[in-house]
Amino acid sequence: MPFGTITRRLLAGAALLAALPLHAQTPYDLIIRNGRVLDGTGNPWYRADVAIRGDRIVAVGDLSGQRAAREIDASGLYVAPGFIDVHTHAGEGLATAALSHGQPLLAQGITTVLVNPDGGGATDVARQRAEMQAHGIGVNVAQMVPHGSVRSRVMGMADRAPTPAEMDQMRALVRAGMEEGAFGLSTGPWYAPGSFAKTEELIDLSRIVSGYGGAYSSHIRDEADYNVGLVAAVDEVIRIGREARLRVVATHLKALGPRVWGYSGALVSRIDRARAEGVEVFADQYPYTASATSLSGALVPRWALAGGDTALQRRIGDPAERARLRVEVLDNLDRRGGADRIQFRRHRADPTIEGRTLLWVAQRGGVEPVDAVLELLRTGNPGVVSFNMLDADVDLLMRQPWMMTSSDGDLVPMGEGVPHPRSYGTYPRKIREYVVERGVMDLAAAIRSMTSLPATVFRIPGRGTLREGAAADVVVFDLARVNDPATFSDPHKLAEGMVHVLVNGRPAVDQGRFSSQLHGRVLSLRLHPGRGH
Repeated sequence: MPFGTITRRLLAGAALLAALPLHAQTPYDLIIRNGRVLDGTGNPWYRADVAIRGDRIVAVGDLSGQRAAREIDASGLYVAPGFIDVHTHAGEGLATAALSHGQPLLAQGITTVLVNPDGGGATDVARQRAEMQAHGIGVNVAQMVPHGSVRSRVMGMADRAPTPAEMDQMRALVRAGMEEGAFGLSTGPWYAPGSFAKTEELIDLSRIVSGYGGAYSSHIRDEADYNVGLVAAVDEVIRIGREARLRVVATHLKALGPRVWGYSGALVSRIDRARAEGVEVFADQYPYTASATSLSGALVPRWALAGGDTALQRRIGDPAERARLRVEVLDNLDRRGGADRIQFRRHRADPTIEGRTLLWVAQRGGVEPVDAVLELLRTGNPGVVSFNMLDADVDLLMRQPWMMTSSDGDLVPMGEGVPHPRSYGTYPRKIREYVVERGVMDLAAAIRSMTSLPATVFRIPGRGTLREGAAADVVVFDLARVNDPATFSDPHKLAEGMVHVLVNGRPAVDQGRFSSQLHGRVLSLRLHPGRGH
């Protein structure tokens, strides 16, 4: 063959190669090299390279000699699956263009969140999905069907059992949510109107969820000794799992207040016994000794909330009912450890109290704390942080193999109010304080609680592990720099230490800087059906 012909063919081949898409020229889009891989299963770290093509992990191992369009040198860094937050109130924020980026989540290494917890949130799962997809989202979202919102939509704030027709309406709403791809049912029998539901109502609706392979997650009926008691409330979750035949989660599990400090051992025994009997019981937890809720959620007896805010205002204004309320609010204050353990997060009517304690507010007004509570409820329902847990209980629960990590955080504009720092620091805090500094658990176990365990419990397809074929949600972090600077007095501070965060194979955090692109998706259990039984 003439030399000129060979040359022409070589040049033509080079031009053809140059015209091909980049992924066709190189085996991989990205290789993360030399990292300490924590694959999410609980295995100790091992050194390996991770290759990504499109939105999938396509190889894990020794990839020396292989090429990629981009390479990240992870020497001295850890590589893990993207973290999954199984209990977050970020849904409302992610549905807005202003907060859809989810930067406080990404800064923690969170790449997937479950929304509509505690029985609250959107009942129209399809509409919520459409709102998020309309402007894009920075993290993946899995939706739950919220029982309290479903009940409120059908029955309002009625404190009674549903009629057969009302029960049919609730079943239809739950079924519609599961048909739209929800991952399970969330309930909050601690909160009104969920507190007005009997266990049988929850079992009935859970049976529908079970048929779709979904899970049940519950803010249990009592975390102290307000009504049925902490242990009985966990027993209720176990009963629902047993009778409805589905996976159940006691969410943000805790022993709340001095009256039940030390009860963590009893909870562990109850859950271990149920699991030995074949009930799929799990729990999740945030790594703080303070909780957060609303002022009414913390201190107002549920009978006073029947009928909604108008009825509550009437009761506060009625001398006889106010006297009854006062006695019970006083008792609930004692359960929480006193007025100096209640800190206000946000109050639109009086922002000057944000970050202050209930004791401070009462002293400023020259009134007893119980009367300050009732007067504050006249102008709204401020959010509060409640310092009410014991380190020993948090530690014991955290070490259990069935315990997942969650934040219970909000997604709010930076600088707005004084939220619980868990909204910004949950996952780095668990790594920094409970792994590195205090040694409550080892790093591999902590990562498992944030990745493969949540993905397994909620059947989140293809996520939670670093393996061939898995979704390319990946975090690369510097263990020495992992930190949660958010505090109770100054919470609006982003977490530190996540060097790279990939969502569906695309960079969301690159060398510690946020991408302007949104790579999250709204996930669907319906597209990946799987029955638990």
